[in-house]
Amino acid sequence: MVGDQKQKDQKKPGGWKAMPYILGNETFERLATIGLLANFMVYLLKEYHMNQTSAANILNIWGGVTNFAPLLGAFISDTYIGRFKTITFASIAAILGMLTVTLTAWLPQLHPPKCDVAKPPFGQCKSANSMQLGVLVMGLGLLSIGTGGIRPCSIPFGVDQFDATTDEGVKGINSFFNWYYTTFTVVILITQTVLVYIQDSVSWVIGFGIPTVLMIGAIILFLVGKKLYVLVEPEGSIFSGIGQVLVAAYKKRRLTLPQGQMDHHGIFYDPPPKLFVLSKLPLTHQFRFLNKAAMIVDNNELKPDGTPVNQWRLCSIQQVEEVKCLIKIIPIWAAGIISFTSISQQGTFTVSQAMKMNRHLGPKFQIPPGTVGVISMITIGLWLPFYDTVLVPALRKITKHEGGITLLQRIGIGMIFSILSMIVAGLVERGRRASAHLHPMSQVSVFWLAPQLILMGFCEAFNIIGQIEFFNKQFPDHMKSIANSLLFCSFGFASYLSSLLITIVHGVTARHGHPDWLTNDIDAGRLDYFYFLIAGLGGLNIVYFLYCARRYRYKSGIQSLEDQNDLELVDPTKQ
Repeated sequence: MVGDQKQKDQKKPGGWKAMPYILGNETFERLATIGLLANFMVYLLKEYHMNQTSAANILNIWGGVTNFAPLLGAFISDTYIGRFKTITFASIAAILGMLTVTLTAWLPQLHPPKCDVAKPPFGQCKSANSMQLGVLVMGLGLLSIGTGGIRPCSIPFGVDQFDATTDEGVKGINSFFNWYYTTFTVVILITQTVLVYIQDSVSWVIGFGIPTVLMIGAIILFLVGKKLYVLVEPEGSIFSGIGQVLVAAYKKRRLTLPQGQMDHHGIFYDPPPKLFVLSKLPLTHQFRFLNKAAMIVDNNELKPDGTPVNQWRLCSIQQVEEVKCLIKIIPIWAAGIISFTSISQQGTFTVSQAMKMNRHLGPKFQIPPGTVGVISMITIGLWLPFYDTVLVPALRKITKHEGGITLLQRIGIGMIFSILSMIVAGLVERGRRASAHLHPMSQVSVFWLAPQLILMGFCEAFNIIGQIEFFNKQFPDHMKSIANSLLFCSFGFASYLSSLLITIVHGVTARHGHPDWLTNDIDAGRLDYFYFLIAGLGGLNIVYFLYCARRYRYKSGIQSLEDQNDLELVDPTKQ
């Protein structure tokens, strides 16, 4: 009771009093980082005079590093220094990265001399030297360090400010998520319109400088609110627990497991769950070789207080089942990578298409090519309220399912939309290319890209949001940090896969005097074939996903420690 009261007292300084500083920092940080890189493909093409293959590869490789970095950031935060210090140090690294990238646009020594890459002969502009590329890569590397610390800690740090054991705290957490995603959508709209226009039509220095100043303001605002924050001490990383289960199971691999359904008390180590565990998982026969990690060989494995003598030889049932959840979800997670590969094209080749199309709105205003991606965000913003308020209740009456459709069905529908988007993108590019051959001056409106971007918006609304919900519901409470990191890892692998495809296509398709599909002048290339290739891979991927989805068993619906239904050992042969 004393400990519970102490924990509640520690929660009092936080709550909504801390939210202006946390949400303000989050808003400025996202506005800064997204605003800096929203138009980066155009920056590499126009200012660094890169061919589109090299520029796309740089963005894909950098995107992969950035999306894997949160795993390391989460480990450092959970194991050593906590979320507040991780966010602080990461924000400083992000500021240094932004300053570096801004300097590449400001100082003539840090970028190639001016040259119009849009005019023939193509490829005659002087490219960046090794020093200039080195400074640019250093800036992007510092940004990756910043992102690696901020992304995995930002949402949990906001949740830390509320007491989840009270109704008021639960309501506060739900409101925090609503405000978090609302500000995220607003930031995307601003960066892909206002900041992209400034970068493209006014000045790259000003367009990069504004996000840099905003990031400095974000860290100042974050530090000002320090006295109001609840600072949760690091409790150790979940990665250590995963390693302990695998090592313990290997050490006891020669043991024989008890057969059938039985009382496992005294055979398996099953202590009371820790305070941060809100639901207790039953011991199952799925991946039953891992159950050996929880088998008690003799009493010498336990201390007098009931804790293991060696945690790398004896693990709890809860630890074992948490690792099983991770193993079970990996095939489903892997299926999302190819569909995310199609999403990554929005920031690379879709921009290249837009640069070749008629972007005029009236005689004077021209839409920046990096702005076209906002069509996907508008689609998501319009679709989700309709989906939640109209479509889900209607489907619920038919399917009797709480969400209208299952989470795996939602993910699968998103994958189908990603395939359709690539098919439409290929057809639009085929028409654009044919028009470019007939008319030297582009007559095709940039709004012909809208269908593929709308379909991609539906892909994100179903697939990405479906995966977020799936991971958070199917992972145990103690593994929510991994659940949130998996989505970033999907984008990371998708970026690397996209880069690999680009490199292979670029090297294989150039023959007999014909340029390759992804040549710098897309009018001479066959970008449509590349889109069709991704669509074909998506078709194979959906077959794999359907196979995995049919075999997947949803996590047992145990909601709290008080609910002890079905906690006995599950024997699939008796179901």
